[in-house]
Amino acid sequence: MGKEYRAKSFKSGNSVAIRMPAALGIEPDREWTITEQNGEYVVREIGAPRRKFNIDKVAGSATNLKPIRPEDRVFEERPLRWDLLSGSYDA
Repeated sequence: MGKEYRAKSFKSGNSVAIRMPAALGIEPDREWTITEQNGEYVVREIGAPRRKFNIDKVAGSATNLKPIRPEDRVFEERPLRWDLLSGSYDA
């Protein structure tokens, strides 16, 4: 078993909070699950927050990409499956 630390609970709004000792190296803004097993509480980290993908970095590095011109945005009208099923397509 690892080293034992002491923590004190305190009132925080409508909840009770426990301050975790800095010696544990816990980073802020993490999520945890807390389960009660035979009168003891087990605290487990859910995991690191997922990184968000920044498309600007990828699109900015592709030098051969150009914006679509308005005249290239024209598409051919075609019946869609749900229009054919409902009978509302007027082609």
